[in-house]
Amino acid sequence: MTENTASKPDTFSFTITGKNGAARTGYVSTPRGRIRTPAFMPVGTAATVKGLYFNQVKEAGADVVLGNTYHLMLRPGAERIARLGGLHRFMGWDGPILTDSGGFQVMSLSSLRKMSEEGVSFRSHVDGAPYMMSPERSVEIQGLLGADIQMQLDECVKLPCSDEDTERAMRLSLRWAERSRRAFELQPKGRAIFGIVQGGASRTLRVESAQALADMDFPGYSIGGLAVGEPQEVMLEMIETVEPHLPSTKPRYLMGVGTPDDLLESVARGVDMFDCVMPTRSGRHALAFTRFGRINLKNARHADDPRPLDETSECPAMRDYSRAYLHHLIRCNEMLGSMLLTWANTHYYQQLMAGARAAIAEGRYADYMAQTKEGWARGDIAPWQG
Repeated sequence: MTENTASKPDTFSFTITGKNGAARTGYVSTPRGRIRTPAFMPVGTAATVKGLYFNQVKEAGADVVLGNTYHLMLRPGAERIARLGGLHRFMGWDGPILTDSGGFQVMSLSSLRKMSEEGVSFRSHVDGAPYMMSPERSVEIQGLLGADIQMQLDECVKLPCSDEDTERAMRLSLRWAERSRRAFELQPKGRAIFGIVQGGASRTLRVESAQALADMDFPGYSIGGLAVGEPQEVMLEMIETVEPHLPSTKPRYLMGVGTPDDLLESVARGVDMFDCVMPTRSGRHALAFTRFGRINLKNARHADDPRPLDETSECPAMRDYSRAYLHHLIRCNEMLGSMLLTWANTHYYQQLMAGARAAIAEGRYADYMAQTKEGWARGDIAPWQG
């Protein structure tokens, strides 16, 4: 893939260049460059995409990466990063950066957390130190980091969840959205903040959340609280429920999703942006995503297989190393094995999105989905026989 070399505007905007059913392609413009959509954002939790150099991330085709507010707040600290010139300079990435609000990690990682109207108080999972995260503090931290796209603070509940807890969290998230929006007004021109639709698996609550956020006129909208334990069909139903109530002229970001199949199905329902740790985490656990489907390099059947993961791939990790070698690295716990598979997966996810963009522009997205899924189902047509 070629590097994104489009001119850099002074403001944040979203342009749709093609539609095919509900699927759409275009770009998000930021002062640090364009994000081609549909886009998958590699996750750089602690100012690094685990196992990769940033030139590998860019050469794979990524226009934007995600940073994690919670982890960066704890280590090395937002104020320290600001003193060192901001997150872009700190980690050596010159493209756009999106940061989450930190709310999900507070809920999932922190001990002794306590919710209130003001925010959430919690103890660090690192050293037990006490912290308070309010909507205003979350936006302040993201501003200190210098994030181009920021998220409102919200409360994300795990599914299944009681109707009472789901409604309470949704309404609290709406009040926090208003406060986050006001706090963001102090940030420099060219940055953007997204509202986050909540409501669990309730169609009624999801619609109410989406409509209320649309009235607040955010530059973009996220769909949160999915891929947290519910079946894929529930996730897709919630996307279909929310999509008609979000402004068609603003980008839509499905948070924390997901598998290649999740991405294809969600693009078909009008989603523009994604992030997930799956390609990097799977790479560290010996799982490769390819046009043949998933390949588990732990399996002994790969020990004598001289073929690469995909000889037609542009990615060296896919093309230049045998499955036998990758299997050997994994069995010996050599870090190079995890690095190569992470590189391969990151490239495959970008390739999948590039294919989606081209297919939407040419009006053949349904065919692209069907052909891609057929390739996964078929797998290796001629498995290595030795």
